[in-house]
Amino acid sequence: MNLKRIKIISVLGIFALCFLLHFIYRWIPTGFIAIFAPVNESIWEHMKLIFTATILWSIVDYVLLTKNKIKHQNFLTQLFLSAFLSIPIYLAIFLPIYHKIGENMVLNISVMAITIIITQILSYYVLKSQEIKVLNYISIILIIIMYIIFGYLSYNAPHNCLFFDTKEEKYGINNYNV
Repeated sequence: MNLKRIKIISVLGIFALCFLLHFIYRWIPTGFIAIFAPVNESIWEHMKLIFTATILWSIVDYVLLTKNKIKHQNFLTQLFLSAFLSIPIYLAIFLPIYHKIGENMVLNISVMAITIIITQILSYYVLKSQEIKVLNYISIILIIIMYIIFGYLSYNAPHNCLFFDTKEEKYGINNYNV
């Protein structure tokens, strides 16, 4: 197996994990799970979903890379970049379309698939680039910071359209728009 094939498998794996993560907070509604999985149907909470799916899949990714003895550099850097950049990439594609046609499940899923493909292409090139060790260490810190931000915003969601759950008419976990 080569790196390209592993990245194709990663696209499918991350995509599948997104579906699982979408429902996990409903099944296990705890504060810990709220940090990693969407707590409502807002656009922002779904950014947490794609970020976490990418992070979780990295375990499989790493096993596949090492088992197949594929030379790779900057594993943690590509992990952070692909997870983090999935957020602005998704929003850049999704928001203009969403504002034109509104909520559409096929649109949501399609944009998520496109985003995962783009970020895994990026991941491929970062893994093949020259190693920069300091970026790997910084990436660990940035992943932790992202989860602190996700956790904070789940409980203290700003009152704007990105954080508003139109189904339950609320922001975040406890903040209802009454």
